[in-house]
Amino acid sequence: MTTCIPAGSGNLHYSVTLCKEQGCRKTSWVSGVAFNRCIQKELLWSSGVSKSLQIQRCKFSQAPFSENWKPLRTVTSSCLRDGSTKYFDFAIIGSGVAGLRYALEVGKHGSVALITKAEPHESNTNYAQGGVSAVLCPSDSVESHMRDTIVAGAYLCDEETVRVVCTEGPDRIRELIAMGASFDHGEDGNLHLAREGGHSHHRIVHAADMTGREIERALLEAVVNDPNISVFEHHFAIDLLTCQDGSDTVCLGVDTLNTETLEVIRFISKVTLLASGGAGHIYPTTTNPPVATGDGMAMAHRAQAVISNMEFVQFHPTALADEGLPIKPTKSRENAFLITEAVRGDGGILYNLSMERFMPLYDERLELAPRDVVARSIDDQLKKRNEKYVLLDISHKPRKKILSHFPNIAAECLQYGLDITCQPIPVVPAAHYMCGGVRAGLQGETNVRGLYVAGEVACTGLHGANRLASNSLLEALVFARRAVQPSIDHMKSSKHDLSTSNWWARPGVPFSLGGDAIDKILLMTRKVRKELQSVMWKYVGIVRSTTRLQFAEQKIGELEAKWEEYLFQQGWEPTMVGLEACEMRNLFCCAKLVVSSALARHESRGLHYTIDFPHLEESKRSPTVILPGSSVKSTWSSRQLHRQPIN
Repeated sequence: MTTCIPAGSGNLHYSVTLCKEQGCRKTSWVSGVAFNRCIQKELLWSSGVSKSLQIQRCKFSQAPFSENWKPLRTVTSSCLRDGSTKYFDFAIIGSGVAGLRYALEVGKHGSVALITKAEPHESNTNYAQGGVSAVLCPSDSVESHMRDTIVAGAYLCDEETVRVVCTEGPDRIRELIAMGASFDHGEDGNLHLAREGGHSHHRIVHAADMTGREIERALLEAVVNDPNISVFEHHFAIDLLTCQDGSDTVCLGVDTLNTETLEVIRFISKVTLLASGGAGHIYPTTTNPPVATGDGMAMAHRAQAVISNMEFVQFHPTALADEGLPIKPTKSRENAFLITEAVRGDGGILYNLSMERFMPLYDERLELAPRDVVARSIDDQLKKRNEKYVLLDISHKPRKKILSHFPNIAAECLQYGLDITCQPIPVVPAAHYMCGGVRAGLQGETNVRGLYVAGEVACTGLHGANRLASNSLLEALVFARRAVQPSIDHMKSSKHDLSTSNWWARPGVPFSLGGDAIDKILLMTRKVRKELQSVMWKYVGIVRSTTRLQFAEQKIGELEAKWEEYLFQQGWEPTMVGLEACEMRNLFCCAKLVVSSALARHESRGLHYTIDFPHLEESKRSPTVILPGSSVKSTWSSRQLHRQPIN
């Protein structure tokens, strides 16, 4: 059973679109958003998505584009200017582990454009401390890893996806090692396997507390040395370029903004992989880097891709609480500093400010409970005691062990006067990971032909309602690899048409507005961004209610309308682009997807906890699905730029 939210009605301004594979038996209305309880022949994620997409692909011959091929409606604008067009076999949006690993494989079969918003290393991968989970110990088993994943995911995980990831994971780790990634080893010469919350065995491969950085280093080194891969730094992805082939939507590339030269660069590609990461910055405090503004999820939604499980936002229980440091940072951080799950896995204990250990009050697994449980427990302590942070203490462990396992954390804390070998660490929950995203099949395929997804931007069914610690890098590696062969097959059956680039009007940089108008727009955008983040934290945070979600929905709609009205009053046009304005439209889009999904789930499951439906309901054990659609009343954030109405 799947909870389907047709992108239609209510404050999200979507039109109803029917599921082809599903027979809907009833429609309910929640806060103006229609959603359907739909019966599928099989509950398996891959059966409902992957197999149907495979059937769609098989309908096309070697010449895959029919005579009915039509570009989506284009517009003209006074701000348009000539720009560069580049043609590649594969376009990859994002330079984290998923994008890099995929690039190295498809680069053996064609030309690759690796498009990254900032520097290539600036990704969620680079900030991942804990490690990668995989069954590499004789006493461990795939079945055990599967069981831990499904339990942590509150039984919403797709079992077939879980089996695939847990089975293929060890080989993906061995490939990284063969490529030069260096992981910690024990005194016996074998890989040192850590244990983290929710895991029943030691199975976390790590490089001290900087695992993501080491994986990124090894992969980037290989990418830089590959002549078939071209890296485009500081290229912000604006919108996917899509066309209709009969009833199917097809992706042919992406428009980008070179944020250093302010030139719009169009990439025409036979295959596009979205590996753009998450949307942590819809909240005011997040462990995600500044680039994580939900660009891929928003672009895919505007391009008619199916979105799933967006209500499940994981708050990491332990981000460094700057307010509790002996020496306060002189300026606020762009992203919170993560205190890895492995600290608790190594024996770290949580205390309130009265030095009372509180996890025994909430869960028999204590500090090793899954992240959703620990985050809610901390949140409850903070609210009950009116305190701003709790304490995580690892100082009872040997000093040498602490410094060898957590050198990065120790160094970060020490510069603010805190010695973690003899003092507890002040911590607080922070937005960390989106379990939902663009719905994908077992090969990373989406309902948009030619568009694949991998990493945090994707919703593969692995994480269910809550991600198990250190399963994110694993999922990215497995699905990046699984997307390779279907991508190659699609690339070989496609041909570049040099006239394709002219099918869409180019977005334009607002040179004509003048410095004063631009400054006003930037100030307004930054103000609205903080307001949106505040609304999301206060009303769509760790503990939710229907009333608070409805208020958030209303407030977000008002904020978006106010912001758009101000932009257009200043002379902004719908096809104009700028980094902060386009990030803002993506943040609005993702925030609305989270709120609408949360309103549709009438139970508490995993990361989604609501006081109005505090219990888990077996009858509601189904993914939330937002179907594609459009509407005359849709906002700027919900439309592709080349589909904007003509003024």
